[in-house]
Amino acid sequence: MRKLFGTDGIRGRAGDELSAGLAASVGRALAAYLEGQGVNRPRIVIGRDTRTSGPELEAAFVEGFASRNGDVLTTEVMPTAGIAYLASTLGTDAGVVISASHNPPQDNGIKIFGRGGWKLSLAAERAIEGLVHDGVDGTHRGIVEALEDGTDRYVSHLTSTLRADLSSLLVALDCANGAACSVAPSVFDRLGVTTDALHCEGDGSKINDGAGALHPEVVAREAKRRSCVGITLDGDSDRVLMADEEGRLVDGDAIIALLAMFFGADRVAVTVMANQALREWCAAEGIGIVETPVGDRHVLEAMREGGIVLGGEQSGHIVCLDHATTGDGILTGLQVLDFVASKGERLADLVPFEPFPQVLVNVRTEGATHALDASGVRAAIADVERKLGPHGRVLVRPSGTEPLVRVMVEAPDETLATELADVVAGAVRREVG
Repeated sequence: MRKLFGTDGIRGRAGDELSAGLAASVGRALAAYLEGQGVNRPRIVIGRDTRTSGPELEAAFVEGFASRNGDVLTTEVMPTAGIAYLASTLGTDAGVVISASHNPPQDNGIKIFGRGGWKLSLAAERAIEGLVHDGVDGTHRGIVEALEDGTDRYVSHLTSTLRADLSSLLVALDCANGAACSVAPSVFDRLGVTTDALHCEGDGSKINDGAGALHPEVVAREAKRRSCVGITLDGDSDRVLMADEEGRLVDGDAIIALLAMFFGADRVAVTVMANQALREWCAAEGIGIVETPVGDRHVLEAMREGGIVLGGEQSGHIVCLDHATTGDGILTGLQVLDFVASKGERLADLVPFEPFPQVLVNVRTEGATHALDASGVRAAIADVERKLGPHGRVLVRPSGTEPLVRVMVEAPDETLATELADVVAGAVRREVG
């Protein structure tokens, strides 16, 4: 059976791996799964990003779900976190987003949230995959209607989370021509924030293309030029990176530190990729770290299990559980602005550390999964760890999506990090031929 769900929903080339027929099949399967969970007449809320393939895929999914006696509330363009919020507050049985997040414009995807706006469990994803494989017929058609005030509900939620007056701020805002275009400008307008808008046209043929969180250098240049804070989002707005007034990148690790100070957090959840500078700062501040594998699913699971309110990834997936059930780029950016405004200082003066240089080398393995167990690779890793001592580290892991081994070395000096990463990568290459 073909595996549909990856690390964050279903993704593929629109019209190819992800066809309208498959979207309809997943819609029917979701309705059938919910019926199997005892839901008599399942109800969902659905939205999409700006991709040109979105309307067709959304229509197909809605048709499939409705054909199994399912009721649907449509919102059209909406950030992923907006759908999760609406699912949690409207009490729907699921929330669905047609989006491929930070993927290029020709891709698309399907993300599904369960009741309460939480990510589906792996068991639920496997069950839906099985239903798609087996085939599910339609029964009776449900009701499909537009949720006219969905955007207003989400905008009101975002603005309600703030403590300080942000009206004196100027912000360079890059919406990546994605879903944030439908929400973020309205949020900042309502708050009286002056925005220098970049890629806010909502042109889905250019989503993530030289814009947004995949290209933070764009907003960094503008932030430096305007001496303001920069906020840059990805295609579905679940990820955010920032820039300070001097044009320096403020990544997910720095954002976690800033919000830990703002929230008074005593623990944070981060992945194995979290920078050593964040780790040392947390230790100095008496803030505990719970470490997880790479992936916001793992971070969220650790947060819920441990009662932790703040966590995230270096890439900019940040979860603030007091306000959201999933990563929300707009919300996260607003919380940092709230901190900046409440302190009356520049963001450049609030970031508490300079990140250690991290060098990442990808080694193509073509399925040679034994490489990490080879004695030569283990010896190279041990030698690098001895050279780094307590102020650096090496992380070697297989990619979850490609036939690659990823070698990451972190050190106080970039030249040293590059040299040592090449040593380990060379050992891996020798092993896989």
